[in-house]
Amino acid sequence: MTVLRVPRFARVRGRSRAASDGDEWAGRVRSELALDLPDEDIGEDLDDCLDLYEMGSKPRCEEAEYLGLVQDARDRLLWGH
Repeated sequence: MTVLRVPRFARVRGRSRAASDGDEWAGRVRSELALDLPDEDIGEDLDDCLDLYEMGSKPRCEEAEYLGLVQDARDRLLWGH
């Protein structure tokens, strides 16, 4: 039985490429959110944006839109779609 050994540099490179793809995806999702909400200061952690948001600080329709867009972006990041 022959055992195939993968050199270490190949394994590390594969992981870093996957990580960079994930970073690229996250950046794209955050970019789209920034375009949808140009007047908002959206941080890196969308969970913090949702947790620290004070209900009633915006008019109802703006609040619903803001929360919906941030939750959708967070879900897209979690599920990778």
